Amino acid sequence: MAGIHITDIEAAINHWRARSPSPDGVVLAPETRALAEVYALMVFYREDEADPASMPRAAYDAWQAWYDTTPDTPCIAICSTSQGDDVCKGCGRTFDEVQLWPEMTPAQKRATWRRITLESSAWRFNSYAERAMESKKPPV
Repeated sequence: MAGIHITDIEAAINHWRARSPSPDGVVLAPETRALAEVYALMVFYREDEADPASMPRAAYDAWQAWYDTTPDTPCIAICSTSQGDDVCKGCGRTFDEVQLWPEMTPAQKRATWRRITLESSAWRFNSYAERAMESKKPPV
C-alpha cells in the first residue's frame, strides 16, 4: 500500500496554516496540530512516508481535506496510452495507472502525482503546461 509522502504532509500543514492561522503565533488549529504531530514523528524516525491506516484519525481527516482541494487527475486530455504507448505523453502515467485511476486510493494517486512531477517529462510539465494550469482552476 502506498504511504503519504512527507511533502504531502507539509503541503497539508501549509494549507491549514493559511486557512486557520494561529491567532497568537503559538496556538495551532486542530488540523495543523494533528498533522504537525505526524510530521514530527516522521522527522524523528527519519521516515519519508506515513501509513494512512495508522495515522491518527484527526491527522488523516485533515490530510484528506487538503487532498480534496488538489486536482484529482493529472490528465490533460491528450492520452497517448490509447494509442498504444506504455506511458502517456500527456500526463506521464503508465497505462495501468490510467486504467486503474478510479480505483486507486488517495495515497496511491498522490504517489503517482509525486513520481510524474519528479520526472517532469510529460507534456503537462512543458509543451502543455498552460493547459495543465487551466485544469487546476476551480470551475466557475
